[in-house]
Amino acid sequence: MTQEDKFIKMTTEPIPKLVGRLAVPTILSMLVTSFYNMVDTYFVGKINTSASGAVGIVFSLMAIIQAFGFMFGHGSGNFLARKLGEQKNDEAEVIANAGFAFAFSFGIILAVAGLLNLDRLAYLLGSTDTILPYARSYMGPILIGAPWMMASIVLNNEIRYQGNAKTAMLGIMAGAVINIGLDPLLMFTFKLGIMGAAIATISGQFISFIILLLTTRRAGNIRITLKRNPFAFRFLWEIISGGLPSLFRQGLASISGIMLNVVAKRVAGPEFADATIAGMAIVGKISMSLNSFVIGFGQGFQPVCSFNFGAAKYKRVKEAFLFSVKVCAGLMVVVGAACFIFAPHIVELFRKGDAMVIEVGSFALRAQCVTYVFGVWIILTNMLLQASGRAFGATVISSCRSGLCFIPVILVLPLFLGITGVQISQAVADMIAFFISLGGGLYFLRKLDRSEGSVIK
Repeated sequence: MTQEDKFIKMTTEPIPKLVGRLAVPTILSMLVTSFYNMVDTYFVGKINTSASGAVGIVFSLMAIIQAFGFMFGHGSGNFLARKLGEQKNDEAEVIANAGFAFAFSFGIILAVAGLLNLDRLAYLLGSTDTILPYARSYMGPILIGAPWMMASIVLNNEIRYQGNAKTAMLGIMAGAVINIGLDPLLMFTFKLGIMGAAIATISGQFISFIILLLTTRRAGNIRITLKRNPFAFRFLWEIISGGLPSLFRQGLASISGIMLNVVAKRVAGPEFADATIAGMAIVGKISMSLNSFVIGFGQGFQPVCSFNFGAAKYKRVKEAFLFSVKVCAGLMVVVGAACFIFAPHIVELFRKGDAMVIEVGSFALRAQCVTYVFGVWIILTNMLLQASGRAFGATVISSCRSGLCFIPVILVLPLFLGITGVQISQAVADMIAFFISLGGGLYFLRKLDRSEGSVIK
């Protein structure tokens, strides 16, 4: 399919069919990615509670790596999609290569800095003395894989923003299958323990990276090549500013995860610190998996938004947004209710036999279930503004849930409510973030209505 064919399809095909076609592969990619993260948690939970806690510690580090990957990926992806919508294909090619080159280079810098400060980094992320040996073993391989982890995120997003969601999905899913298969093999057959889980993760990511890189050579995709001036610094700020909402969302999620671990360690005391950190880590992974449907659906919506915004077809942008909200909200009501009812059984799957972990996790999960449906508006409004080039508004909204709202809440509530304050902190932050994003989203939708037929600057 030529770029001209893509333009026609993205700007004329009925919205439900178009968004659905693009969303299904991204939803599957997100669900599979979340599933293999859950598999890591499941198998590591068979070692002991401290090992489960280490997953929560290193999860914050992986969120940092992903944050920069999404910054370059969403920034270059949104930018090139708008250029394709404007039918400026040559500029889109340069942008795609620049996003890839900057991400891979930054991944190398991040890996070297982390490996030189491994123990210090683990403590900074909230590790206890008993968790440290497991965190160290898990963290080292993850850092080594940072360059291709970040680059594969960029490739996935750039391919997806060109309207090729199915081909992007294949690369992600292949890596996930490799990860899932290697987890028990490396951990238990080869007796590598928690390090085996980390090696499985970076091996799967490397396979995804290779497949996605080869995919860019297929007809209809922008090719990644050193011949296209990959370090095009003239586009660097546009890429970074377009990706800042993702950086803030993921980066603040990492900072919030660190603060959650630190506060939980202090509030629970030495006797229950590992169990509390493990319980909250399990809930974090569960919530991430459930929200992956919304994020995946939103990633199917974003190329439609970017193409049509670039083509000044604002009615289609609004229609696609509202369609996405309705579908995702309906599903999250059902999923939230089911998880609320079966919360103890779900948590027990990941750390059977530890009553403290199950008690902490069950209450926290139920608190989160109440707010899942409100999170739909937060996530999709952020994606709407980001795909439309509204970097500041998208950055503010993406910062609310995991940062601007969560950080004050996690600092204050545990002072009065102890562990309960830790357990409900994310749910309280989500409700505050919802009301902030509600105002921002409605304002932009009204602006789209008023601007139909003219170009929004």
